[in-house]
Amino acid sequence: MTDAAISRYPVPDINDLPDDLKEMVLTVQEKSGFVPNVFLGMAHRPDEMRAFFAMHDALMEREGNLTKAEKEMIVVATSAANGCQYCVVAHGAILRIRAKNPLIADQVAINYRKADITPRQMAMLDFAMKVCLDSRSINDDDFETLRGHGFDDEDIWDIAGITAFFGLSNRVANFTSMRPNDEFYAMGRG
Repeated sequence: MTDAAISRYPVPDINDLPDDLKEMVLTVQEKSGFVPNVFLGMAHRPDEMRAFFAMHDALMEREGNLTKAEKEMIVVATSAANGCQYCVVAHGAILRIRAKNPLIADQVAINYRKADITPRQMAMLDFAMKVCLDSRSINDDDFETLRGHGFDDEDIWDIAGITAFFGLSNRVANFTSMRPNDEFYAMGRG
């Protein structure tokens, strides 16, 4: 464990947070056994923290045809493309757990095109990367390709929405120099 800074910005004490945010952080701590640094880093701006986690939950907890592991694959692949260490490490841990596969997160982060994933997941990540890196070139052919793999228009929205939201998250994590918790590195590997 290290005592390195969590963020370039001041991190408030959990007990100094507004009650709703304090409850949110303590609930996460109880569930995971530690407080992910994203909660502490985002607490620098309480109103934005509320909005950030509301959008996160709306996308990542939404019922639909994408599995929780597939949603995490999108986060890991696009966060790697954006050079976001925090999100690759944190969501890589979640991906390993949700996929019950200790190798998948590293494969997806380094080169998803060589990962042990299905053709459906490859098409999903190809589209997510297009949203991430070249969204202005998205066209009807992209939708047809995804529909050919069994995705409907709501699934396509989910892929794009998750990618776009984590583009914001990656940028905030990068400019604040948000440090991944040491706990994430070993999760889901054993």
